[in-house]
Parts: sequence; structure tokens; C-alpha cells
Amino acid sequence: MSELLIAHRAPEARIAVRAGAPIGAGQFVADATALARQLPPARYVLNSCRDRYLFAVGFCAALIAGRTSLLPPSRTPEILAQLALRYPDTVYLADEAGGIVALSGTAAPTHWQPKQPNTNASAWPPPAIAREHVAAIAFTSGSTGEPQAQLKTWGGVVDGARAEALALQLDEAPIDDVVLIGTVSPQHMYGFESTVLMALHGPCAFAAEHPLHPDEVRAVTTQSSGRRVLITAPVHLRALVESAQSMPALDRVVSATAPLALELAQRCESMWSTRVFEVYGCTETGMVATRRTVDGPVWTTMRDVRIEVCGGEFHAYGGHVRPGPLADRLRPITDSTFELEGRAGDVVNIGGKRASLEGLNRLLLSIDGVIDGAIFEPPAVTDSTREQRLMALVVAPNITRAELLAALRAQIDAAFLPRPLLRVDSLPRNAQGKLPKAELLAVAERALGSTRRQPKTSRTVARAGDARVD
Repeated sequence: MSELLIAHRAPEARIAVRAGAPIGAGQFVADATALARQLPPARYVLNSCRDRYLFAVGFCAALIAGRTSLLPPSRTPEILAQLALRYPDTVYLADEAGGIVALSGTAAPTHWQPKQPNTNASAWPPPAIAREHVAAIAFTSGSTGEPQAQLKTWGGVVDGARAEALALQLDEAPIDDVVLIGTVSPQHMYGFESTVLMALHGPCAFAAEHPLHPDEVRAVTTQSSGRRVLITAPVHLRALVESAQSMPALDRVVSATAPLALELAQRCESMWSTRVFEVYGCTETGMVATRRTVDGPVWTTMRDVRIEVCGGEFHAYGGHVRPGPLADRLRPITDSTFELEGRAGDVVNIGGKRASLEGLNRLLLSIDGVIDGAIFEPPAVTDSTREQRLMALVVAPNITRAELLAALRAQIDAAFLPRPLLRVDSLPRNAQGKLPKAELLAVAERALGSTRRQPKTSRTVARAGDARVD
């Protein structure tokens, strides 16, 4: 059994857009085939290309050459070095001067440039790839610990892309007019599935650019014609809304990686006359369910996917997903609908009282003037005479610490008020908007150190375990 490399029906069909210029499916196949011939010998391809077109060409070149792509959870030197040690038989792909450089061991670098749009370069029909081929190894984000490898077969990811397109109702009008614009990295499973695979097998098109800041998002969206679909994350959406940037028409907005606040979804729909959907899933299983946020808290599973309870855990199975446990607590309604109740391990117990960290963070981010923030458990105290408290880092340049605590105190039990609550310039979110645990704790330690070094005055409280600046 096999699946075509792409599902576009003709070589002239639009598969990508770069700076507003369309790139045809035939040219894409020609580019991927040409790069496949130039790849140095290796079992794995570590694809760190930021440009989404170059990433997709590199991924498809690896498929044509029978290789497996490694999708790094981030592009930090530390992560790339870890993967190089773990997978020594690897060729490394990176962006270089509008093209791709391939590095492998001590061999000389291989340089490849895509053909310019509107040239006669075209290859058709697209080749077929065996469904059982391990197309990619994705890695968990590392937000809760060491990134873990997850094998993804070609058949599984193709089925997932088709299921997502149906769940988002992209087929309610001709899908070939859709252009996917992503603020999330193509190496992350959500970005990989929703901005690359869904274009290859929707089939539709994607924007080559990787905009992140509001002005970049607006620029890429403006130059991309068709039914624009913004693939993003809550932290990016919040920044876009707060910037008050005018936006061209958006057919819909898709969000994932963290729960999206109802109020934020409502603002997006009102400001941009669009519809906001969320995708729920994880790297381990793949995409599981969707909902339109303003319609309520109920999620509906994707085609043929079901939820069951096994040994106190919630498992997804059926359809395109890889059967396995989910990291969240659910409230099942039927075997295909449910409500999310928070992460399985995010319930904290302080003074005999219990609360969800996800719920506390939702309340923090709902405070007017809070740009970003995180409430979390610091490392456990070793002094048995001190009670464990929560900690918070908040980006809110126009709100005092006292105002933040007053707003929280009005909504949560005093036991869960974060002490210390420290204001910072930014949080160490990765390209997907997640907060890796190690980086978060490092920022917290630096913020605490800065607070403790401040001179003591009548407005400074700095006692052990409760460093606070009023």
C-alpha cells in the first residue's frame, strides 16, 4: 500500500506561496526530486529549515530517497547536538541564502537552490511512498522534561492531514483556494501536521514564510491571496490582538499547543469577522479532536477517533491516531465528545486545598494588561518548617505587582496566590508558545536573584522563600 507524495491533481495547482507568488505542485515535485538526488548517504535527515517551503522540500526529498526525517523540538544548539549524538547516521539540512545546505560528517557541504517560480521546471506525476515507511521521528516539546522520540509512518500522517481538513470544514468551499499561514514551527508536530501535511494532502497551499510578530503576520497574510487560514498558538494570537493590527480577511483561525481563552477567541472573531477553531492532541498520538471555541467547551473527535478510559487514564484510538494515553484529564460525554479538565499532573495541593495550574494560569492571563505569564510550582522546598507555595512570572509592564495580586485575590483562594510574583520582560517560550521547564526555572532563578540584590527599603520585602517587590 502506498500514498502519493502530494494529492494535488495537476502540476499547475498551487502548493505554496512565497512573497505572494504562487509555486506549482509540479515545480515542488521537481525541487524535491532534485534535492533527493543530492542528499549525502545517511539513514536520517535532520531538517531544521525555518523557511516552510524549504522544510517541505527537504521532508519530501527524504521521503523520495527512502530516508526518515528528524523533527527537532527546537533549533537550539543544545538540542541539535543531542540529536546528532543520538542519531549519528544523519545528514543535517538548514536554510542558506534562499536554498538548502546539507551537512554530513566530514564530507564537503552540499548546496541546493530551488528553481525560480514560473520556470519550466516541473516533474509529474508525484511519486508514491509506502504507507508503512517511517516518514518522521517527532519529539515531544520538552516542556515537562527530556524530549521523547515518536515514530510517524507516512500512511498515518497522511490520514491525519485528511482528517484535520475535514474536521476544520475546509472542504465547505473549494479547498484548493486555501492558503495556510503558520506562526508555528514546521518541526513541531502541530505545525508539521497543520501547515505542511495538510497542504500536501488537503490538498491546498501554504505560505513559505514563518511570521511571528504581529507586523510580520499581517504582511504575510496581506500578500497571500485566497481563503487565508491562520495556524497559530494562543500566545501568538494574544500578541496579535493586543497589537490592534488591522488584518485582511481571514477565512478561519486555528489554535493549538495550549488552551485558548474564550474571551480571546471572541475578540478574534469580532475583530476579524472570522471563525476560531482549536485542535487538541499531542505528539504521541497525533491530532485527536477539534472545537469552535465560542460554541462551548465540548470537543469532537476527528474521523473514526474514539476515547476510552483504561486503568484510570484516558486513551485515544481509531482512525489515524497512534493508540495511547493522553496527558490530560477528560470528562467524557460520549466516546467521540468530551470536555477537557486540565493536565493529568497539574493539580496542586496546598494546605489541603486543591487547584488546577491550568485554571490558575487561565485566570492570570485574563487580567487586563497581562501580556504573558505563568503560575507554576518551584522546586520543592527542603525546609520542613516552610510550606510549599506557588510562584509566578508575569509580563505586565503597565500593572503594579500589588494590582496583579489584587486581581488574582478576587478570583482565587489565598492559598494559591503566587508568592513570589515577579514581573519580567518576557518568558522563554519556544516557537510553539510552550514553556520548557528548565528554561522557565532558569528565568525564575535570575529574577529572584535580581530581587534579592535590591537594597532594602520600606517598600521591599525580601525574606526567605518570599522575595517580593511592591
